[in-house]
Amino acid sequence: MFKIGYTTGVFDLFHVGHLNVLKNAKSKCDKLIVGVSSDELVYSYKNRYPIVPLNERLAIVEAISYVDEIVVQKNMDKLLAWEKYRFDVHFHGDDWKDSNLYTKLEADFKARGVESIFFPYTEGTSTSSLKKKIYTAMSKEIDTHIQDHEGR
Repeated sequence: MFKIGYTTGVFDLFHVGHLNVLKNAKSKCDKLIVGVSSDELVYSYKNRYPIVPLNERLAIVEAISYVDEIVVQKNMDKLLAWEKYRFDVHFHGDDWKDSNLYTKLEADFKARGVESIFFPYTEGTSTSSLKKKIYTAMSKEIDTHIQDHEGR
């Protein structure tokens, strides 16, 4: 069991995949600190803002019983976060495992005595897939409305 764990995320359109990461992370540490990405940070690497604003995402994540502390993640530098919070384990979804960014980060963490644990990606559930489902449903509804209107 680790003393302090750290994980980050956007947590936009909160879903069971987010919950699984938080639940699994808390099961491996005494204290779980969760960084929630600021709207500006998300825009800097995705070229779009989250649908749910930061203050609401913070409230949602803070309400999860597995979370002991929330912080706003203003940059992607996990080593700066380590310097501030001194966690001994970093958690992330395995969709990032073996990426150039995380391979280097794992090595940097290891040199500081920090373990990296990657949890399995929750198949079929992601914010992107939810957005696509919403878009598809809305498109069908709009098409039906137009057809009904034209048929009058």
